[in-house]
Amino acid sequence: MTEPLPQSILFCCDHNAVRSPMAEGIMKKFYGTQAYVQSAGVVSDLDIDGFSIAVCQELGIELSRHKSRSFDEMEDRGEEIASFDMVVVLSTASKARILDLTKFYSLRLEHWPIFDPTAQGSKRDEKMAAYRKARDQIVDRLVARFGPPHA
Repeated sequence: MTEPLPQSILFCCDHNAVRSPMAEGIMKKFYGTQAYVQSAGVVSDLDIDGFSIAVCQELGIELSRHKSRSFDEMEDRGEEIASFDMVVVLSTASKARILDLTKFYSLRLEHWPIFDPTAQGSKRDEKMAAYRKARDQIVDRLVARFGPPHA
């Protein structure tokens, strides 16, 4: 059953380099400016992944300008995690960290266990297939949760 879009949503994963930027970009493409959408990771030690950029380009989504950021960097810039209406965690590590950071706040938290494509395949076509699998899982979860794309 689909629900209305929250006013603000934060997507989280381990490094903010693969799954959460894909979710942020797809959400923005599908639902436009109807919700404030951001992403972050437990750490921000990696740049946006090239395979994530490539599989999102297939849907007309631009990720190459994405700058990875951690939860700590977010809060250092004055953006409180607790200020989001909904937080969607896409990995187990980010779930543990978010639960710790928000233990005193009341917010909607959902865990969408999205496949981690980073260690899959050794050839380009195998890697692209793995990243498409993760991208498509995100698409399916968004559509199931918020309905067909508006854009």
